[in-house]
Amino acid sequence: MSDFLNRMKAAAKSDLKTIVLPEGEDPRTIEAAKKIVEEGLAKLVILGNPEEIDIEGVTVIDPTSADAPNHEAYAQKFAELRAKKGVTIEQARAQVMDATYYGTMMVKMGDADGLVSGACHSTANTLRPALQILKTAPGTKLVSAFMVMCTKTPEFGADGTLVFADCGLNIDPTSDELSEIAIASANSFKTFMGDVEPKVAMLSYSTMGSAGGDTAKKVQEATAFAKEKAPELAVDGDLQLDAAIVPSVAALKAPESTVAGHANVLVFPNLETGNIGYKLVQRFGQAEAYGPILQGIAKPVNDLSRGCSADDIVGVVAITAVQAQMAE
Repeated sequence: MSDFLNRMKAAAKSDLKTIVLPEGEDPRTIEAAKKIVEEGLAKLVILGNPEEIDIEGVTVIDPTSADAPNHEAYAQKFAELRAKKGVTIEQARAQVMDATYYGTMMVKMGDADGLVSGACHSTANTLRPALQILKTAPGTKLVSAFMVMCTKTPEFGADGTLVFADCGLNIDPTSDELSEIAIASANSFKTFMGDVEPKVAMLSYSTMGSAGGDTAKKVQEATAFAKEKAPELAVDGDLQLDAAIVPSVAALKAPESTVAGHANVLVFPNLETGNIGYKLVQRFGQAEAYGPILQGIAKPVNDLSRGCSADDIVGVVAITAVQAQMAE
């Protein structure tokens, strides 16, 4: 287990938060819940069939029942939130019988501090209720997603831990959107890594304009935008991956850069490269991969890869609990 995850778990234990898991039908959720209770990481609510889920210390709710706690209150509030979209109270009552919608309403109404889903549902299934119900955080221009990668190479990143973004949400961000992802990811890195300064590399197949093409140009523009928006931030690009994290390569390819060779936040030019990149590191490098963690939502809601393990769920629950602590 990485030092990063140990710190997240210790922080989660220090101030227990209530986290809702909507996927009670998934065996990995049940296995993870047992570990979370055993380690004392959070107060858990699992949405599913109470007759099939029996875990001591966990609240189990069947959201498909009209008798579920606060069902009518959630429906009334959801109808209010979606009134401009023409949602009726009858439609709202039906909608909150969906586990993810019910769980997100729990977070909205203060009955839970955060939600973790995605083991057997798509990112869209997790994100759509969050955007409809919780909305974006103040000042947020773009909701994005990142992975916390805990590698076995302590010479890279922060003792082997790096943030990869966007690996789960924005398919082909513009240069302006890419700059927003960079700034948000740096702030998320600060949240989790404490005193370690984020150093953001804007990745490309090009280093400091060494190659042409639209993608390289986009990354160069995004870097300029990020520096303009957040002049205090250590951000540079375009940088190839080796120039971003290997000091000897950086000395050759980007000798004037203070980020090159020392990056701990890697911003990919699009979702395709980000998703492939993190899975390569996870599978070939046997790294721990936690996320996708969503940034920009008003309250903590986090996604899971459908290829996640029970231990991955445990880690994301701990991270979500820490996000809830920080939000306070």
